[in-house]
Amino acid sequence: MKNTVEIIPFSQDLKEHIKTLNIAWLTKYFKVEEKDELTLSNPQEEIIDKGGMIFYAKYNDEIIGTVSLLKVDDSTFELSKMAVSDTAQGLGIGNKLLEHCIDIAKENDIKKLFLYSNTTLLPAIHLYKKFGFAEIPLEAGVYKRADIKMEKIIS
Repeated sequence: MKNTVEIIPFSQDLKEHIKTLNIAWLTKYFKVEEKDELTLSNPQEEIIDKGGMIFYAKYNDEIIGTVSLLKVDDSTFELSKMAVSDTAQGLGIGNKLLEHCIDIAKENDIKKLFLYSNTTLLPAIHLYKKFGFAEIPLEAGVYKRADIKMEKIIS
């Protein structure tokens, strides 16, 4: 029987996974910024308590991916802290996490999702475009590593 990927919500006992997955990803491609360290070390306070959401991709009883929706206001959320374990690359985890976030946005009457990324991450940019994210002007100083901002209007 083929194992399926399950998307599950944040819980306190899974708190460390958002940090370990993201730190591994950040150190591979960029560097961990102060803002990352704060958010990843305190996901409950920095994301959940502020009205945001965190999801995990679970496969074979192992957490192999994560993504967050950071609340800006009732109708706008930032898609953030998406990371997939190197061992799980190619399983379509990014697709499943994005699909889940878009479904959650529709269910919660969220009108707009936006994200920051870097154009050197071609597979990620391709994935975002596939899901209908389009480039919008990037304001300065959000993340040192960000050179592109994209948004998707949820209909």
